[in-house]
Amino acid sequence: MSLSVIKEHIEITPGVCGGKPRIAGHRIRVQDIVIWHEQMGMSADEILHHYPSITLSDVYAALAYYYDHRDEIRQQMQADEEFARKMKAKTQSLVQQRLKDRHHEQD
Repeated sequence: MSLSVIKEHIEITPGVCGGKPRIAGHRIRVQDIVIWHEQMGMSADEILHHYPSITLSDVYAALAYYYDHRDEIRQQMQADEEFARKMKAKTQSLVQQRLKDRHHEQD
């Protein structure tokens, strides 16, 4: 797959999806395709079934882009996972908050 073909399908826009590579004209990031394909075991056809607004060429271009930029994409994925862990640790669930509020009301 040539670079010009990939550029037809993958774009990076500052301020859109955190400036991460994504399917052109969509908010579906390359790393989303990678997670669905590699970690969740979805085939390209299954991805299309769930996201019919993209094409098979988009999926394969995203995977080609990933394999050409594997270290960079994996670092972005790890940074996102770490950010999510930190946010989860800082944020109380609504259930926890309500239980805490109820406890204070009973005092």
